[in-house]
Amino acid sequence: MGLIDVHHPLVLVFGILGNIVSIGVYLAPIPTFNAIRKNRSTMGFQSLPYVVSLFSALMWLYYALIKGGDGTFLLITINAIGSIVELVYVIIFIMYATPNAKKRTFKVLSATTTLSLAILLMSYFFLHGSIRSVVVGWICVALSVCVFAAPLTIVWKVVKTKSVEFMPFPLSCLLTLCAMMWFAYGVYTKDLCVMVPNVLGFILGIIQIALYKYYKQKSKVISIPEIKLPEHVVNIKASNSEVYPVDSSRSSDSEIEEEEEIEIKTMGGDAGEVVEQYKGAVTAMAMVDDDPCGVEIVNVKPILIMCAA
Repeated sequence: MGLIDVHHPLVLVFGILGNIVSIGVYLAPIPTFNAIRKNRSTMGFQSLPYVVSLFSALMWLYYALIKGGDGTFLLITINAIGSIVELVYVIIFIMYATPNAKKRTFKVLSATTTLSLAILLMSYFFLHGSIRSVVVGWICVALSVCVFAAPLTIVWKVVKTKSVEFMPFPLSCLLTLCAMMWFAYGVYTKDLCVMVPNVLGFILGIIQIALYKYYKQKSKVISIPEIKLPEHVVNIKASNSEVYPVDSSRSSDSEIEEEEEIEIKTMGGDAGEVVEQYKGAVTAMAMVDDDPCGVEIVNVKPILIMCAA
């Protein structure tokens, strides 16, 4: 029962809120790992952040167990959940990683496991009482600073590219809120090791949110006006069986007016043929046996070809 005894009601309030928000942070990478499982590939993602998070959660779990006292069960619950979730992420990563990525992951896992065992054994055999929890606590602070400092690479990329494409805004809000909850928890439990890293986490979270708002407003969507390509009109004049293209872009206003007038061309031959063009309409008249009265009139629609210039 000593684990769940709290001397201040706000310890319980902020501890529960911190657990809820932290679970949201731990579950945030689920879409990424669903995509990895669906594509059966790690798609270029690195396992280092998840291995470090697993190491950090295990160390905080050990710290809460050896410290005891006011409300430490809330630290135990969230870090136990975090350890399980991060372990699942690492296992999924190893299942679908390339041989080289698996080797790197196993190397990092071996290093962190060795370091964890060394800290556990040295603190257990060589440190006693409150000194043990203080030393382990500050080791946890150093790990938390590394975890909180990881988003600095994203901050630098946002400043460099002037784009918020690489910064997930909901996750930044969750991390900031998480830092606030655990900082308040540290204040009311008077635990400096909990307060210090969450001050840094809160500051970095505020920076990320401010950068997101700033570059989101600056990066206006540039609307490209619809560009209408100039139309290139080619008029076709028919004479006998030959076709003569005439580029209308080279025609002057006077030439256009002349084309609108009646134009009659008479071609030679036994059976004469007259082609009449009147305001864009073409009428072909064929004279039979040189008889001007025996005229057969055929209406021919004007031919227009459109192409992009």
